Amino acid sequence: MSQQPAPREIPAGWYPDPADAQQSRYWDGNAWTDQVGPQLPAPAAAPPLAAAFVPVTHDASGHPVSDRSRLAAALLCFFVGWLGVHRFYVGKVGTGIVQLLTFGGLGIWTLVDLILILVGTFRDKQDRTLLNW
Repeated sequence: MSQQPAPREIPAGWYPDPADAQQSRYWDGNAWTDQVGPQLPAPAAAPPLAAAFVPVTHDASGHPVSDRSRLAAALLCFFVGWLGVHRFYVGKVGTGIVQLLTFGGLGIWTLVDLILILVGTFRDKQDRTLLNW
């Protein structure tokens, strides 16, 4: 009799054996039975949570990414975008002054900037994309 490989998915009713974590045992709803199943597959190691918060330094094309926060720029644009504060934040002083004098292009320019920031295509003064939240 050949030994079958460990199942990829645990069938219903089969759980890790309380006495031997390498084996599976059937639970009939009231108690553990004498039926012992195959070895359970080892759980896959999850990537560490800290890996999700590592700032990106280059985009998919290999271009450097801005060190400015996309979240900060989005919040500034949403709350005081008509004053051009988000443009001052990313170093675009000239267009920030124009937005300040035109009340954000009567709100249209501010709305366009907010969409660009949220989509991830807004750029700072050095022409680097704001990607990191």
